[in-house]
This record gives sequence, C-alpha cells and structure tokens, in this order.
Amino acid sequence: MSVKITCIKKDNGNHENPYVAIKSMTWISEDDQKTGTSSREEMYDFVKKGGEAYVKDSVGNKAKLVAQTTDKGTKYVKTVADDVTSDNLLKLKEC
Repeated sequence: MSVKITCIKKDNGNHENPYVAIKSMTWISEDDQKTGTSSREEMYDFVKKGGEAYVKDSVGNKAKLVAQTTDKGTKYVKTVADDVTSDNLLKLKEC
C-alpha cells in the first residue's frame, strides 16, 4: 500500500529535531482513496515494515519518507533528500 501524506500536526515544545515535533500525519491511500491519520510512531512502523509513504509537491514531484531514529531512540520519518532545498514533509500545511 502506498499513501500520500496530505498534512501534519505538530505539538509545541522543545524537540531533538523538527521531525520529532510532528505528532501525527493525515494521509490518503493511492489504492482505494481511503483516508486516515497516523501518529508519528505509527507512520515510522508502517515505513519500516515496507509500506510506502510520500509527499507530493504542487508540480507532482514525489519525495518518499524514510524511517529514522534519533540518538536518544525517538522514532520519526522524514523525506529523502531531493533537488528541493526545503523539506517536503515539514512544509506541509497543519491539519
């Protein structure tokens, strides 16, 4: 299953990195147009187990998400580096 992340929800506070500030993500499935919201940890597990998640920009470019952990062991996802200088996931609107 492949899902497109449509928006993110951040919490307030001091974090190890900006990706850890993401509390949840809303997505839509390419296969059946099902929508849902997953926590940062749930999306990490989805991607880690082989699920595909991505962000699409206004011209149709896709940036895939990868599962990462901080030095303290906090799970998060981020987009793979591409030709865009700003991060695709962090630039999404707030849910």
